Amino acid sequence: MQTNFTLAQLADPDTKVSEKILRTCVHCGFCTATCPTYVLLGDELDSPRGRIYLIKDMLESGKAATEEVVTHVDRCLSCLSCMTTCPSGVDYMHLVDHARAHIEKTYARPAGDAFVRRLLAAILPYPGRFRLASMAAILGKPFAPLLRRIPSLSRFAAMLELAPASLPRSSSVNRPQVFSAEGGRRKGRVALLRGCAQSVLDPGINEAAIRLLTRKGIEVVIAEGEGCCGALTHHMGRAADSHAFARNNVDAWTKLVDNGGLDAILVTTSGCGTTVKDYGFILRTDRIYAAKAARVSALAKDISEYLETLDLGTPKRMDRPTVAYHAACSLQHGQQIKQAPKALLAKAGYKVSDVAEGHLCCGSAGTYNMLQPEIARRLRDRKVANIEATGADIVAAGNIGCLTQIGKGTEKPVLHTVELLDWAYGGPVPRALGSYVLSR
Repeated sequence: MQTNFTLAQLADPDTKVSEKILRTCVHCGFCTATCPTYVLLGDELDSPRGRIYLIKDMLESGKAATEEVVTHVDRCLSCLSCMTTCPSGVDYMHLVDHARAHIEKTYARPAGDAFVRRLLAAILPYPGRFRLASMAAILGKPFAPLLRRIPSLSRFAAMLELAPASLPRSSSVNRPQVFSAEGGRRKGRVALLRGCAQSVLDPGINEAAIRLLTRKGIEVVIAEGEGCCGALTHHMGRAADSHAFARNNVDAWTKLVDNGGLDAILVTTSGCGTTVKDYGFILRTDRIYAAKAARVSALAKDISEYLETLDLGTPKRMDRPTVAYHAACSLQHGQQIKQAPKALLAKAGYKVSDVAEGHLCCGSAGTYNMLQPEIARRLRDRKVANIEATGADIVAAGNIGCLTQIGKGTEKPVLHTVELLDWAYGGPVPRALGSYVLSR
């Protein structure tokens, strides 16, 4: 794609990167076939190619974002399926991230939209606030159908509908501490990201990861001062907020690296993992943090990546449910991890079924299911229909957003991959599977 940026514009490091990305695009259109919003809406401007044209025009003009640009960029899930499909290697992720930051700086959103976004940014990254908000949402769930009928309040209806029926108790794994390898024979040392929303909605995921790792001789550290990875605010274009979260975590994990070393920084929420692996790029122009951030990104691994390097032993004998594996977009497209979770489940004795249209997003996408509830609902229903068609007993995925989204559309138990692995290798029955096991 030919570009026409001025030298002054290219002096900006973000614009310089975006210009190179734009030049990579050859207009082939392969991305349209795998873009969820184009598949649903059929509008060229709701495809990656269409958005690229809009972003190019916006950035080249140097003007404030228009309502048209904002509408179509907001509809992008950042699922990154287009990057998996693209034969030219267009780095759409960093291009759309730049576009969102530009929108945040230059576009005056309607008051209601701006309020909802500020609310989400002020609550979701903070577990204490998120727990209180979730408790309030549980009480407000009966009002969701009423709010859904009022267009201006449909986003609040979506928030209430996504709220769980109840919250698990706060877990001890959410406090900074060290979990020693069982038997005192340490074979490795890792940090584990607590996460923000996941630590409230399902702390059992990290509990399962810690049990599985420590049984295999791995010391697990929850870092002092570690917090939200910054993904949620990053994808809303709030660069200052997301960069502050990233620096905070870089500091927390660098202390561990410098005091005892780390084999890896493990993440059990793939959406967070994609962002942590990108810290080196996000903070590349920060003189103080660039090198440290790159070191952190190099250590970051999804839990399935790391477990694949371990000898997990022989799974215990038991009657295992069949599993429909949902590949989270942030894992299969963002991190290009496609086989490890399925291979681990198969080695553990589960019969794993692939889900049709597995490349398409479930509609969760961080805050997307709250900001674009109608599109998200259509994607969820399509995903659930494909899951149901497998005939599997349960659903497994590697991202809390997907687990929550899919769980609202199916009666099947929906669990994190690591919970099933922990159970197969000697851990307790996952909480979500209690009724299933009792009924067998």
